[in-house]
Amino acid sequence: MFCGIVAGSVPAFTVADEPAGVAFLDTRPVFRGHVLVVPREHYEVLPDLPVSSLAGYFGLVRRITVAVETGLGCGGTFVAMNNRVSQSVPHLHTHVVPRTKGDGLRGFFWPRTTYDDADSATGYAARIAAALPPA
Repeated sequence: MFCGIVAGSVPAFTVADEPAGVAFLDTRPVFRGHVLVVPREHYEVLPDLPVSSLAGYFGLVRRITVAVETGLGCGGTFVAMNNRVSQSVPHLHTHVVPRTKGDGLRGFFWPRTTYDDADSATGYAARIAAALPPA
């Protein structure tokens, strides 16, 4: 599925599409504006990612974190990655979840929500993309 998003054959609400990876809205977000960042090449888990790709990939994750905070005006972010256990898609991906004080997120309990419609999701993606700092 994520390989299809990277290839452009599976639709997604894309926030960034760069050589280091692709960032797009999670379709079942913890909170609206929850972004997934994936490397362009298929790797199942973090230990599979070549050392030579670390700076580019995590540079993109860092920039998405800034863009989520700035674009959505949230108080911070939660950045996480599962490797095999609890990894719902066997493709390396990093979650960047917008946070606000008192939002109710506790520990690793991740309630899920949805977007009202495609226009709502498009609006969130556009706000985050517009706030993305340069590489």
